[in-house]
Amino acid sequence: MTRELPGVDVVLVGFGWTGAIFAEKLTAAGLDVLALERGPWRDTAKDFATTFAQDELRYYWRHGMFQETSQSTLTFRNNSAQTALPMRHWGSFLPGNGVGGAGVHWNGQTYRFLPSDFVARSHNEERYGRLPEGMTVQDYGVTYEELEPHFDYFEKICGICGKAGNLGGSTVEGGNPFEGPRSDEYPNPPMEMTFSQDRFAAAARELGLSPFPVPSANMSRAYVNPLGLQLAPCTYCGFCEKYGCGNYSKSSPQTTIIPVLMQRENFTLRTETEVLSIETAADGSRASGVTYVDTSGETVFQPAEIVVMCAYPLENTRLMLLSGIGTPYDPRSGEGVVGKNYCYQVMSSATVFFDEEFTNGFVGAGALGMTVDDYNGDNFDHSGLGFIGGGYIACHTTNARPIESHPVPEGVPGWGSEWKRAMRENFLKTTTVGVHGASMAHRSNYLDLDPTYTDAHGRPLLRMTYDFTLNDRRLTDHITPIAEEIARGMGGREVKVNALNGSYDSTPYQTTHNTGGTIMGSSPADSVVNRYCQSWDLPNLFVAGAGLFPQNAGYNPTGTVGALAYWAAEAITEQYMRQPGPLVQA
Repeated sequence: MTRELPGVDVVLVGFGWTGAIFAEKLTAAGLDVLALERGPWRDTAKDFATTFAQDELRYYWRHGMFQETSQSTLTFRNNSAQTALPMRHWGSFLPGNGVGGAGVHWNGQTYRFLPSDFVARSHNEERYGRLPEGMTVQDYGVTYEELEPHFDYFEKICGICGKAGNLGGSTVEGGNPFEGPRSDEYPNPPMEMTFSQDRFAAAARELGLSPFPVPSANMSRAYVNPLGLQLAPCTYCGFCEKYGCGNYSKSSPQTTIIPVLMQRENFTLRTETEVLSIETAADGSRASGVTYVDTSGETVFQPAEIVVMCAYPLENTRLMLLSGIGTPYDPRSGEGVVGKNYCYQVMSSATVFFDEEFTNGFVGAGALGMTVDDYNGDNFDHSGLGFIGGGYIACHTTNARPIESHPVPEGVPGWGSEWKRAMRENFLKTTTVGVHGASMAHRSNYLDLDPTYTDAHGRPLLRMTYDFTLNDRRLTDHITPIAEEIARGMGGREVKVNALNGSYDSTPYQTTHNTGGTIMGSSPADSVVNRYCQSWDLPNLFVAGAGLFPQNAGYNPTGTVGALAYWAAEAITEQYMRQPGPLVQA
């Protein structure tokens, strides 16, 4: 028996970055907002205290911050000829669990996508001709210029530390000369660089490239954001990725938005409540609310005037499929949209080993780094290369955590006395130059419901079908040698190249940048939501997160996720609330 509760103005499914953003903006507009979060309450002072937050066994190996695979996971295969099997232990990516979501355990690298990234299909076809068969890249339906004020506000909420390279169309020395025009400088100056970043920058300049500091959500100084919340300077402890920050030095929903929200009478948060489905009105014209199950096992229907899907991208896609909203994507016919254009990231690197110089990688932060954008997006001529897109090349000093970090040169055994000796000799004398490549959408990469495996509630698991494409391989084959050249110019003893070879492997960690599945666009024929992140099928249903990306650019996604959330929240308060209904006519 399902119990029905009194209705609310807005229900949010998930309470990470996007849930916090929507909640803050919609409550400020006077709406009663309820957030439903599957995981537990997490608070900086109680859950990330520095006396235990740096626990590698708990957080890195036992995944204390992440979604329980016994609660819900997904199945994976490289292609449709294979049988997908459940992921019993997270590897390649790490979905967050609990209040704050992945915004708690991220590194804090906060980029803006390039203007050309938002018009990837039309831009590339205009410059290079028709895209190859099977490449389902498309435009967002919204432009960088429209999102710029929202990028700016998200950066101010987070107190992002960096150096502008393009202020109002004028190039600024020391920043990224390729970035889209900015309306303002970063709120805070860049972080203090270490030996590795200095060597990387010098080597990059020798090659005629343009290094600049990585935009960082790890604070370079004390900062008070527009909501009056204070962040403290980073201590460079090296425990950012996979960990919460107990110093209030890393921007997260907990440090930048949630404390203000929790004081508002028109905001309610219910934790440990798993949404089972989005419900639709009898006439199919709108979402009527959500059905969830609480910790007692009771099934509850929560009516709402507006539903915003703020869960992790993979779960947003699964919920739409389970709820029968939109047409599931069919890779054989190319018809349907829900689950279409799943993308990831194309990673490679070159590790530098020094003889005498100490890199001291344990003195780090999640976004401490120098990077070059000369080979990102369409910042270079792709004529005759056989691929589109690109990636940044960067030298980060994020950590040298002893359980996780064990760099050894080429040819060293994976265990034994020789491995131990190599570890002792190289642990403090290595750094890495990484390539963070774009993932262009392809017809063969998608998400759907698994026909065999179910979760604890008997619902089908999400099935991921994904492998690197020809475009991915050509991209990494072109950019990885440039990263190697920079690495060899840094003055080390030797360089070990970690190239992308073979099929995508879901076992080793790569990045938690899963995108697509609920993509945005200009037509219901090729997208799930319109330019305002509003469902084409149900006008009172909005979707947030990186699932909106029609393809993944060569950057970390959070900056663009935040900008799109503020853009969509503004559309609700400034347009939808005045005249409920479709904001774009199909």
